[in-house]
Amino acid sequence: MILNEYPQALVLTGPTGSGKSRLALDLAERLDAEIVSMDSMALYRHMDIGTAKPTAEDRRRVPHHLIDVLEPWESASVAWWLERAAECCCDITRRGRRPLFVGGTPLYLKALLHGLFEGPPADETIRRRLTDEAAASGPSALHARLAAVDLVSAARLHPNDLRRVVRALEIWELTGRPISDWQRQWNDETNKPNEDRCLYLDLPRRELYARIDARVEQMIAAGFVEEVQALRRLERPLSREAAQALGYKEMFAFLDGQADLAETIHQIQMRSRNFAKRQMTWFRHLAPCRPIRPELTFAVWGLTML
Repeated sequence: MILNEYPQALVLTGPTGSGKSRLALDLAERLDAEIVSMDSMALYRHMDIGTAKPTAEDRRRVPHHLIDVLEPWESASVAWWLERAAECCCDITRRGRRPLFVGGTPLYLKALLHGLFEGPPADETIRRRLTDEAAASGPSALHARLAAVDLVSAARLHPNDLRRVVRALEIWELTGRPISDWQRQWNDETNKPNEDRCLYLDLPRRELYARIDARVEQMIAAGFVEEVQALRRLERPLSREAAQALGYKEMFAFLDGQADLAETIHQIQMRSRNFAKRQMTWFRHLAPCRPIRPELTFAVWGLTML
């Protein structure tokens, strides 16, 4: 596990719009650290405004890793990201500096803290059958079947998250045990890093939601519509992961005439707030993450605020 192999590495996470990227710059300078992005959408080139990607000036100020490493038509799994993250840690520590993981993708964070539960190999016959059933009866029917055998996973997964619903049912059919049981055993048996090494920003909900709403307005003013239009002109279509990115999905619908701009902005704000709420649920139940106010991060990591 990365955090056990690199005991000097630290993690700063938090919900979207909480200000973790800006805070991380100050912390990284004080810690002599380099930032490793833990954001699944910052991986993609040409997707800058909608992902609130660090600016060129930010990256000159503090070296950043795992940003702009894929084209928008490429895909990345959690296992792929974890392997790249380990390579970054090796390189950073070899040069005598400290890795600072920054981002809010929950699955990346869980893999970083606990390693990766891979489960049995994929069974294409089962996957094809389940996928065909979802196409015929709708994803809700498949989700209901999952709830009957694995209520914990069903509560965590949205019915439209077909890939993970299928995987959960696949593991049930292959092993006779729900994936939540396997994951619970995996988490319990994994060595966990000290909680002071993984901090998540915990802002009052009203403050967080106001920040999210303002950021969406700033994205539009910065040229988000034009950025999404440019993605449509690329030589290849976006991958499924990139096309589903928060904000981009809604903006594509706007460009297709399915909503006006005011409604699109409202939808992005609302879905961003909902996403932040889900992130906080993850963080609260993911040991060893510790909630913290932004200004207290300095003291926890042995620094004084300037």
